[in-house]
Amino acid sequence: MDEKHSGACLCRAVRFRTRGALRGVVYCHCSQCRRQNGHFVAATSAKDADVDIEGAEVLSWYGASDVARRGFCRICGSLLFWKHNELDQISIMAGAFDRPSGLAGESHIFVGDKGDYYSIDDGLPQFEKSSPSVKVAGEVAE
Repeated sequence: MDEKHSGACLCRAVRFRTRGALRGVVYCHCSQCRRQNGHFVAATSAKDADVDIEGAEVLSWYGASDVARRGFCRICGSLLFWKHNELDQISIMAGAFDRPSGLAGESHIFVGDKGDYYSIDDGLPQFEKSSPSVKVAGEVAE
């Protein structure tokens, strides 16, 4: 099946289109995601070759660690992407997709670092650090 999805930042200066199936949404509760986003992050992912980005001239990349960077719109500040430097895939923030997105939650990672002002009670799998299917900056679960 040829799945296609699209989305954009808040001001729509950066738009993206994906082809193919997207991973389920992973909710990241690490301190970097919480600090940048103001809460936990919800992201899916796609192969680099399956993502087209328009407005790259206003897309800024912040190297939050030695192994990954975060892409956001320079105009409106919307966080759009998370990119591991060694992988051929890109994480895309679930909230940036146009509706209907067809996305569904998959798991929670870095729950040991989650904010103390909320609880996780949706029944999805929870991982203290990362999960076996998600390679992140600094650690991969075995």
